[in-house]
Amino acid sequence: MDVFSSHRQAGEIILDPSKTAVIVVDMINEFCKPGGLMVLPGYEKLVPQQLQVIDAARKNGVPVIWVHDVHRSNVRQDREWLKRTPHCVEKTWGVEIIEDLGARDDEIHVDKRRYSAFFQTDLDLTLKDLGVNQIVVFGVVTNICVRSTVHDAFFNGYEVVVPQDCCAATGPREQESSLYDIATHFGTVSNAAAVSAALAGAGAIEPIEIPA
Repeated sequence: MDVFSSHRQAGEIILDPSKTAVIVVDMINEFCKPGGLMVLPGYEKLVPQQLQVIDAARKNGVPVIWVHDVHRSNVRQDREWLKRTPHCVEKTWGVEIIEDLGARDDEIHVDKRRYSAFFQTDLDLTLKDLGVNQIVVFGVVTNICVRSTVHDAFFNGYEVVVPQDCCAATGPREQESSLYDIATHFGTVSNAAAVSAALAGAGAIEPIEIPA
């Protein structure tokens, strides 16, 4: 660990199901499925671990919130489209959650137009209405939308847990760097098994050390 980052507080976390929500970021067709405009290869490796956490959340009364990247085609300029290939046009197949995860209509769905799920959406208000102050965040991609969401969650006062085996980045370097920064500055990095057990009241989450 670098000298600066070594000055940190690290300890176990106990999740309270009555004050926790699971936030699934951008597990949508556009980023995962053949035919999507910006596919991240290997999404299928995340699905079993993601389903483990989602199932544990549902069984223990923890809200599951689905975040969709959604953009309007008729605006003069979209900040993301100035940097990235146009993608995720509203009301198209691309913005739908992949069928593999079984998202339900009676669960909460949030549309975002920037990388962070908090930026000018009603996510913060929704979490406050749910009485939530702890969140589990995962999805794609770790170094862009997941990381941006984690940053804003921390800035807004939430305790954040990221199961590393439920996330994928644009490459191994980006995955390790983002998880290291999250673990050091913004939250706790764990895995699906530990998070699922914690949601079921089976003990505390021990942070995973991410190599510098």
